[in-house]
Amino acid sequence: MVKHMIIWKLKDEVSDKEACKKDIKIALEGLVGKIDGLKEMHILTEGFSASTGDIMMDSTFENAAALASYQKHPLHVEIANSKVRPNVDTRLSFDHEV
Repeated sequence: MVKHMIIWKLKDEVSDKEACKKDIKIALEGLVGKIDGLKEMHILTEGFSASTGDIMMDSTFENAAALASYQKHPLHVEIANSKVRPNVDTRLSFDHEV
């Protein structure tokens, strides 16, 4: 199994950050069962006040090949291009085997 984790910081100019976070959460969590090898997707939007990120993605894949396939999958690319990238200023990622 492979964990793929991301922390995003939204752009300052995003006018309704709560709505944006909810939209990203619904879209990405909705990919489970639609992309082979994607086992779990958890989008966290309510961190402690000391958190420096706005959204955290914690996802699990069958293996590294499944993660690579997900990253190019049209459903994922559509969400990344329409909901995530236009609203995100900073992206940090960390992938590891479990």
